[in-house]
Order: sequence, then structure tokens, then C-alpha cells
Amino acid sequence: MNVFDILAFLVEAYVVVLIARALLSWLPARPGSAFSQLVRVLDAVTEPVLRPIRRILPPIRAGGMGIDLSIIVVVIVAELVVIPLLRA
Repeated sequence: MNVFDILAFLVEAYVVVLIARALLSWLPARPGSAFSQLVRVLDAVTEPVLRPIRRILPPIRAGGMGIDLSIIVVVIVAELVVIPLLRA
């Protein structure tokens, strides 16, 4: 296992965390519950990467909801980085 394999694994693991955050954001979290703590941990891990993207690309308003595209952008960029690393 070389450095590129480790880096590719870390990027892929981060993509899984981003997808988990996106999916769990659809579910209600009662304050103080274990689920709420999990959501807070995922937010703490992903927000530093998503916040700068959100400044450039704010959520799109669709009806009464906002669609956050920052997660999609980060996942696409991460995958564009991982694919060349796996070929190295």
C-alpha cells in the first residue's frame, strides 16, 4: 500500500461522510439524542470544506426549500482527484 492508495482511501471515506451528512439531514434529530450527536459530528467534519463552496454557490431556492449544491460540488471534485490517484 503506497501513499496514493492511502490518500485515495481517505478521500473516498470523506465522500462517504459527505453522503451520510446529506442523507441524515433529511431526518429530524431530537436535541440530546445519539442521532443528534452523530449529526453534529458529521457537521463538524464536513462544514469547513462545504462553507467556502456555499459562499460561492449559495443554496438554490426551490419552493419553500433550499437545495444545497455544495456537497455535490465537493463530491465531484473529490472523485476527480481520486480517479488519477488510483491510476498512479
